[in-house]
Amino acid sequence: MSSSPKSKTSSASAADEPAPRRWSAGWRWAHLLLCGAGGFAQCLGFAGFSLWPFALFCFLPMMWVLDRELGLWPREGEPVDPASTKRVLALGLFHGFVGYTGGYYWLYTFLETFSGFGPLPSVGFASIFWLYQGGQQMLIYWLYARARRRGWAVTPAAVAALLALELVYPVLFPAYLASGFHEVPLFLQVADLGGPMLLSGVVMGVNAGVYVALRTWKLGLPWPKKTLAAIAFAVLFTLGYGAWRIAEVDGRVAEASMATVGTVQVDMGIFAKREEPYEGHRRHLSQSRRLEAREDLDLLVWPESAYTFFLPDGMTDVSRRVLQGIDAPTLFGGLARREVDGDWRHYNTAYLTDTDGQVLATYDKTYLLAFGEYLPFGETFPILYEWSPNSGHFTPGDHVRPLILERPEDETLRISTLICYEDVLPGFTRAAVREAEPNLLVNITNDAWFGDTHEPWIHLALAKFRAVEHHRALVRSTNSGVTAFVDPVGRTLGTIDVGERDELSAELPLLDSPTLYQWVGDWPGYLSLILIVLMAFVRRREPEAVSAS
Repeated sequence: MSSSPKSKTSSASAADEPAPRRWSAGWRWAHLLLCGAGGFAQCLGFAGFSLWPFALFCFLPMMWVLDRELGLWPREGEPVDPASTKRVLALGLFHGFVGYTGGYYWLYTFLETFSGFGPLPSVGFASIFWLYQGGQQMLIYWLYARARRRGWAVTPAAVAALLALELVYPVLFPAYLASGFHEVPLFLQVADLGGPMLLSGVVMGVNAGVYVALRTWKLGLPWPKKTLAAIAFAVLFTLGYGAWRIAEVDGRVAEASMATVGTVQVDMGIFAKREEPYEGHRRHLSQSRRLEAREDLDLLVWPESAYTFFLPDGMTDVSRRVLQGIDAPTLFGGLARREVDGDWRHYNTAYLTDTDGQVLATYDKTYLLAFGEYLPFGETFPILYEWSPNSGHFTPGDHVRPLILERPEDETLRISTLICYEDVLPGFTRAAVREAEPNLLVNITNDAWFGDTHEPWIHLALAKFRAVEHHRALVRSTNSGVTAFVDPVGRTLGTIDVGERDELSAELPLLDSPTLYQWVGDWPGYLSLILIVLMAFVRRREPEAVSAS
C-alpha cells in the first residue's frame, strides 16, 4: 500500500529535522570536573580555610554547566538534548562530595581516633558522611535546574534553592555559605536580622550577579539592569548596615556593665584525660590559681568535662572535691549520674558555683553529638557500643534555663550555657536566648577528638555567628583549643590556639537587648522554601531559550 503525499511530507520533514546534539563523553567529563571545581572553591571559602572570596564564585560552574546542559545557553546550529534529572543529581552530588571531603577531612581522624574504628571502616564511614552532606548540593542543583527549566531567572532560582536547603536539609555539622566570612565583621552584622542564611543569600546573589554579567556579555544580550541593581543594593546594604550596627553596638558596650571572665586551657588529649584524670584536675587547679593571682575574676570558666569524675545527684558543695581553694565563682563542665525510673543515667553537665563552692545551678547538655556522646540506634542495638567502645552513652537534658549568678552591687550574670556543638546551632541557641534572656553566652567544649586539624577553628568560626545574632559576648572555654573570647559584633578578643596550655581573661560587656533574629528566626529560609516550591513545582512561566537574568 502506497503512502499518502501527506505522510511522505511529514516523513521528509522529520528526516530534515536535525537530531538533538548530545554532549560528547569528553564534554560530559569536563562539566563534571567543573562542578567538582565549584565544590573545591566552596570548600576553600568555608570556615577552616576561610578564604572567603572563593565563596563569591563557587556556584558559577553550576550555573554555567546546567544552563549549557539544559539548553539555556544556545549556540547556533547546535541543538542540545537537555540533561536528565539523573545527570543533574550526579553533577550536584559530585560538587558536594568534593566540597565536604575537603572541608570535613578531619572526620576521618575523629572516627579512627575517638570511635575506635580501623582505617578502612573510618574511610568508609567518613565517605558515607561526605556523600550524605553532599546531598545538600545535589538537591540545590536539582531545584535550581527545575526552576530554570520552567523559565525562572538565575538569581531567584539560585538564592531560593540554596536557602531552602540550608533550612531543611538535616545535617550533623551545619554548613552555611556565609560561614567563611567570620573574620569580616562588616559582613556579619546582617545575621541579627535573619541569621547566617541572610548573608548566605547575599553571597549566592553575588555568584548569580557575576554569572549573569558574564553570560550577558558573552551572548550579547541586553543588560538586566534591574537584576544587577538588586544584587548591588543587597551588597551595599550588607556593608552599610554592618558599619552602622558595629558603631551602634560599640556605643552600648561603652555604657554597659562589665564582667571580668577568665578561663584556662590545660591541653590534654582525649585519652590522656581518661588515663590521667587527676593530672587534668591538677592542671585546672594550678592554672586557675595562677590566673586568680593576676586577675580579680567575676567568673572563672573551665571547659566541658573538666572534672572527669561523676558527681552524685543532689551534691551542693563542691568546694573540697572539685574547686579546692578556688575563690572565684566558677562554671565548670562535669559528669552527673542520676537514677531515673530505676535506671542510672549519665549526663554531660555544666555546674555554676558561688565563691564558697556551693552549686547554684546546673545545665545538662540537650543536643548530644552522634558517635561522640551516643550512638544512633545504640539503644535498639546495644552491640553497637561493643563495636565502638570509645563512644559515650549519655542522656540528653530537658531544659535551656539560664545559670544565674548574683553579683553584689553589680548586674546579675544570666548565662546561657552551650555545651560542645550546641553553639553551632542557631535555632537551638535562639531558643535558649528567648527563654533565658541572658547577658552572657558561654560555650564549654572539648575538641581534642579532632587533633590539630581545621575542626577547632571551624567550631570557633561557626560559634561567632551566635554572638552576632544576639549581640552578646561569647566565652569559649576548651580543653585543647581554640579557647576564645568573642565580642557582641563577632570580633575575636583573644585566643589560646590548638595544642597550647595557657590562661586567658577579658572584660566582657553584659548586653541583653533583643534582636530581630531572636524574635523571627530563619525567615530567609522559610521565604525561600515557599519561593522554590512555587518556582520548581507549582507556578510555571513560559520557558525562554535565553534570559539575561
